[in-house]
Amino acid sequence: MIKIHHLNHSRSQRILWFLEELGVEYEIIFYARDKETRLAPDALKEVHPLGKSPVLEDGEVKIAESGAIVEYLARTYGEGRFAPAIDGGLYNKYTELLHYAEGSAMLPLMLGLYVGRLGEAGAPLGPRIKSETVNHIGYLSGLLGEGEFFVGDMLTGADIQLSFVFEAASFGGTLKHFPNLQAYLDRLQARPAYKKAIERGGEYRLGA
Repeated sequence: MIKIHHLNHSRSQRILWFLEELGVEYEIIFYARDKETRLAPDALKEVHPLGKSPVLEDGEVKIAESGAIVEYLARTYGEGRFAPAIDGGLYNKYTELLHYAEGSAMLPLMLGLYVGRLGEAGAPLGPRIKSETVNHIGYLSGLLGEGEFFVGDMLTGADIQLSFVFEAASFGGTLKHFPNLQAYLDRLQARPAYKKAIERGGEYRLGA
């Protein structure tokens, strides 16, 4: 059975969601953030040297990094769903967005989260972080337009990956300025598989 090493209030929640969408059986191994530092526990270093989550185990396969996990799950269990055909015109767009989510879009959002905790000490960085956040979220708003999903007419791994970007943007207050993205996130969070993943993974609040 698939095992997912899951840290509360973290990126790994979207992997639980994807597993529910796939309809495969899986076991959750839970880890809790330190109540003072909000960091992952040292126990995760026994799973992966970086001590980060998510980490997926499937038999002899062990994979860290959300994008790599999403790609593996879609390829192994998707049965043609959740990713466009590799020889089709949408595949390059799919892979670009799949990696863009963590490679570019999350950087200003995470900086905003961490710098915000510094109070006045972090204030000089605020305008730059805000402008870059709006730059990325505005770019994604334009890409989605009035579409239901980012790649074609079906939910793909790109949507799974990007969901955390929009949850972080919503937490920071940016998403309210982009109604098409807010509506998109609302649709994702209303999916039965998303709700089931929250039930199984436990309370999920960014910044908690």
